[in-house]
Amino acid sequence: KEPCWQVAMDCCICSPMASVFRPPRNSICASCYDGARCMMGFLNQLESEGQNESNPIKGLSTAFKWMKEKEQKEQGLMEKLEFLEGFVVALRDAVHTDILVQPGGGGPPIAAHRALLAARSEILRTVLSSDECKAPASESISLPELDHEALRCFLEFLYRGSLPKEEEEEGRRDRALLLAADKYDVPLLKKECEGRMLGALGPSNALDVLEVAAACSSERLRRSAMSAVVEHAEEVVFSGRYEGFALGNAHLCVEITRALLRERRDRGGDDCEEKKLLLLGGR
Repeated sequence: KEPCWQVAMDCCICSPMASVFRPPRNSICASCYDGARCMMGFLNQLESEGQNESNPIKGLSTAFKWMKEKEQKEQGLMEKLEFLEGFVVALRDAVHTDILVQPGGGGPPIAAHRALLAARSEILRTVLSSDECKAPASESISLPELDHEALRCFLEFLYRGSLPKEEEEEGRRDRALLLAADKYDVPLLKKECEGRMLGALGPSNALDVLEVAAACSSERLRRSAMSAVVEHAEEVVFSGRYEGFALGNAHLCVEITRALLRERRDRGGDDCEEKKLLLLGGR
């Protein structure tokens, strides 16, 4: 697309000759006008929601001031995140740790801090304070649903509030972390895992996502996974994963059939949609 100054040479904002313009030649091109309208509309929405009551919007200068304030806040948040990295260092280097967390699958335990675990999860706080489960500093608690790497990611999230970047087997690990977040009541981790899984959702993993969404009562994830299954019904039903899925998740197969029927009804009973329904019966 050509720069807007090549289309409208007299724009007083984006034209390279804007400095020589004088009223009344202070017009702007369509692109700059639309951009200004979008910016002001967004800020007016913030004002109507009570987020900017003390600073009524008067023009673009207010918009740029608001953007500058947000940039400064973002910089401050980044500095705070860097500060919190010290907790992760204490975890990785086992600085003054007082409890061992044992993963499932026989992996090595990870040393952690009892107080931080209790502060991040009410469930873990109960486990650590229970007479039956309370352990001295030399002993451990077990999180059997997580292997060693998933446990490391889980603990690091409790310490700094974010997950590691792209890693191998990320999809499988995200599913394990979502189940752990639901079990140990860590809402922020649950939301983070849901977002990552939605971003990677496709026909190849829709059944896995649907299964874990049902297990942890994630309605947002469940709706999206069901939509992916219905949209790619033929590919999903003929996949090697579907037969095992159907054997262990009969109730979800019923929901898939109903979703396909609803789609068929909404679209007027197209032959293509009828074919999808027959696929389920053929399996």
